[in-house]
Amino acid sequence: MTSDARLRLTPGAGIPDRRGRTGLDATGRDLSRNPDVRVHDVEVTSDGWHVLRRTTFDYRRRDGAWSTLQRETYDRGDGATILLYDEHRDTVLLTRQFRFPAYVNEHPDGMLIETAAGLLDGDDAETAIRREVAEELGVDVGTVTPVFAAYMSPGSVTERVHFYAAPYSRADRTGEGGGLREEGEDIEVVELPRHDALAMITDGRIVDGKTIMLLQWWELQRRAAGPPLSSRE
Repeated sequence: MTSDARLRLTPGAGIPDRRGRTGLDATGRDLSRNPDVRVHDVEVTSDGWHVLRRTTFDYRRRDGAWSTLQRETYDRGDGATILLYDEHRDTVLLTRQFRFPAYVNEHPDGMLIETAAGLLDGDDAETAIRREVAEELGVDVGTVTPVFAAYMSPGSVTERVHFYAAPYSRADRTGEGGGLREEGEDIEVVELPRHDALAMITDGRIVDGKTIMLLQWWELQRRAAGPPLSSRE
């Protein structure tokens, strides 16, 4: 079978996959921003809810020599996450949920404490994180502050995560949270004192990367701003 014939019969490439998608093999073929990279072939190797691709490309090394490489990329779309903090009570609002990939890779029970997060699913990042906060934490969040965006696993995952922070109060908790049952979510809302959350990074009870990044960012912001006025009097 020729390469063209194979593509015409590949779900997600020439024929619709289970989600009705085609052309998933086109991603990356037209990249030209880096003159040291020339993409030759893109294969769809898995067409589940997210997409796994194998890309063959030439790469020019620093010594000028060209080499042919293959890389697999897992494309699940971009995401957003947020740290909710209460300055007056010195607390943060987090989630606890089961994560099978962590469980199968030596985490004791797979129950991870995290900042609220989710995929953009076609929305802009701020709209998406407001949706996730309402679903997971039951909070009607007010003004949100963009913090930064980061590639969380650039060796294999395409996802870029948009990080946010926002204040909250007890009055903002207008719903129960817990996530969407129809999507298999079973999320516990966890409120922690700031010092306890930071200590849980040190002792290994918080091991989620995005959560560690936001908690440490918040602590750096607090230190740079100095103690609150009430503590200076």
